[in-house]
Amino acid sequence: MPTCVPFLALTLGVTATCYSVRCQEAPIGEPDPLRSSAGAVIEDAEQWRTIRRPEVLELFRSHVYGRAPAGRPLATESREEDLVLRGRAVRKQWSLRYGDGPDDQIHVLAFLPRAASSDAAGSLQPREAPAPVFLALKFQGKHTVHPDPGIRLASCWVRNNQRVGVTKHRATEQTRGSQARRWPVELMISRGYGLVTACYGDIDPDFDDGFENGVHGAVDEAASERAPDAWGAIGAWAWGLSRILDSLAEDPDVDANRVAVLGHSRLGKTALWAGAQDERFWMVVSNNSGCGGAAYSRRRRGETVAVINKNFPHWFCSRFHGYADRESSLPVDQHLLIALCAPRPVYVASAAKDAWADPAGEFFSARGADPVYRLLCDDGLPAEELPAVDAPAHGRIGYHLRSGKHDLLRADWLHYMDFADRHRLR
Repeated sequence: MPTCVPFLALTLGVTATCYSVRCQEAPIGEPDPLRSSAGAVIEDAEQWRTIRRPEVLELFRSHVYGRAPAGRPLATESREEDLVLRGRAVRKQWSLRYGDGPDDQIHVLAFLPRAASSDAAGSLQPREAPAPVFLALKFQGKHTVHPDPGIRLASCWVRNNQRVGVTKHRATEQTRGSQARRWPVELMISRGYGLVTACYGDIDPDFDDGFENGVHGAVDEAASERAPDAWGAIGAWAWGLSRILDSLAEDPDVDANRVAVLGHSRLGKTALWAGAQDERFWMVVSNNSGCGGAAYSRRRRGETVAVINKNFPHWFCSRFHGYADRESSLPVDQHLLIALCAPRPVYVASAAKDAWADPAGEFFSARGADPVYRLLCDDGLPAEELPAVDAPAHGRIGYHLRSGKHDLLRADWLHYMDFADRHRLR
C-alpha cells in the first residue's frame, strides 16, 4: 500500500507520519459513475459508451461548462517555419481565424523535434516519424515559453503579472522567455516530444466582459438573454484547443494520434473539459486544477463553487452559479469529468502547499474515476490512498503530489513525459 499524507499536513504544506485519508476525507453521496440517471447498472464498455457517457457529458454541458457551438476547422493563415535550437528542432508559427475582426485569430506556436543537423544548404531534414506533442494554452502569451527572438510577440489580451512586467494586459519585449522555467522546451525535444501552445487570451479574454469579446463575440448568435447553459470562458478555451488540434491533423511533422492536452490551474480545468469532449486527444493532463477541474466539488475544501463563481462569473455557464453552497445537488461531480476521458491515459497532479486547489480532493476524484477505467481497460489508478509527496502512481490514471506550491515545474514535466512514454511505447 502506498504511503499517504494526512489532509491537515497538506493544508500546512508539510509532510508527516501518514494515515489513511480514504475514508476520513472522501466525499459522501457523489454520483455513481457506473449507474445511469435512470438507475441502470453499467456492466460493460458498450453500455458505458451508449448510455452513461453521453448522459454524463450532457449533464456537464447543461450544469457546469455550458454548450459550445459545433466544432469546425478554422482557416490557417500566416504560416512560418524555421530551424532552431542548434538544428534539433523546427519552430512553426501559424494563425487560425475564427471571425472577421482583426483580432479574431488564435496564434499558434510549435517546437517540434527534428534531425540533429541540416544539410549543407541549411534545409530542414525530415523526421523518421511524426512527433507526439503536448498541447497547452498559456497565460502571458506564447513568446514567454522561450527567449527565442523569432517568436511573435502576443498581441491579444494577456493576464497581468507584475513579476514578469505585464501591468496593462499587454505583452512587452520584457516578457519574452519570462516563463521558460515552466516550459522546458529543450528537455521535451530531447525526449522526442514537441510543444504546441497559444495564448488563451486569443480565444477569450479572461475577465467578465459580458461575453462580447473573443470567440463569444465572433460566433455566438445574438439573443436578448444568454441561456443558462450558454458556454463560458472555460468552454471557449476548450473549444480553441480542439480547433488547434484540427490544424495539427494537417501537419505531417505531428503525430495527430498522439496529442496530449495539458493545462495548469484554470487551464487545467480547461484541459480536462477539452479532453472529456474531444476523444481525439490521446492523453489528458490536469496540473493543479482544483475546483471546477479535478477536485471534488462536494468536499468544499479550498476554493468552493460559491467562491469560484463569485470571483470568476464568466468561467462557467450561469446554471452552475445556482449550486453555490448546494454542491450536493449537482447531478455530476469531477470524478465523472475524469471518467469521460476513459480509456485514454489521464493524469492528475497536485502540489503539497496548494490547499486552495484541494490536493486530497483531486486525488479522490482520480480514485472516483477508477471503476470506469477498470471496466473499460482493466487498469486505473494504482493507489488507494494519497501517495507520499513526490512519489507518483502511474497506471492508466496517473497521479502525483509534488512538493511546493501552485505551479508547473520541470519536476511535473518529467512525470508527464514518463507517463506518456509508458503509454506511447506499449
